[in-house]
Amino acid sequence: MANIALPSSPPPLEMPHSVLFICNFNAVRSAMAEALTKYYCGHHIFTDSCGIRAEEDNANPFAIFVMDEIGLDISRHSPKRFENLMDSSFDLVVTLSPEAHHKAIDLTRTQDCQVEYWPTLDPTAVMGNRENIISAFRQTRDMLTDRIKRRFDVGYSPAI
Repeated sequence: MANIALPSSPPPLEMPHSVLFICNFNAVRSAMAEALTKYYCGHHIFTDSCGIRAEEDNANPFAIFVMDEIGLDISRHSPKRFENLMDSSFDLVVTLSPEAHHKAIDLTRTQDCQVEYWPTLDPTAVMGNRENIISAFRQTRDMLTDRIKRRFDVGYSPAI
């Protein structure tokens, strides 16, 4: 009888000391991801966020609303561009939009960092009534929560 090699589980991902989330405007997706990571990982991982075209003055009001539903206040979040970061050295850069991913790939030419692309729904593109829009923002928040918990191994338990 021949020995059959069973597939092994993939090696665990290395836990970064610092992570940067990048999206287009730093007013919804990356702002949510930053707040969620700070909540779940605390001071174990330095976390920041930025946008490639941060043109807003504040976080999106719907993003503020759905984050407040889970007890996280992002109302004081001030969107920023990569060029405005106090620290630009990160172990991990997580991109949440195709445009942000291209920017991050450019960064790897001059910085040694790992880049992960997490395709994430842009809830600002959803049209309809207030409840449809809020539902899209909740979906984005919940997807980011799930991904952060799994990636950073913080209290993730898949539904059975």
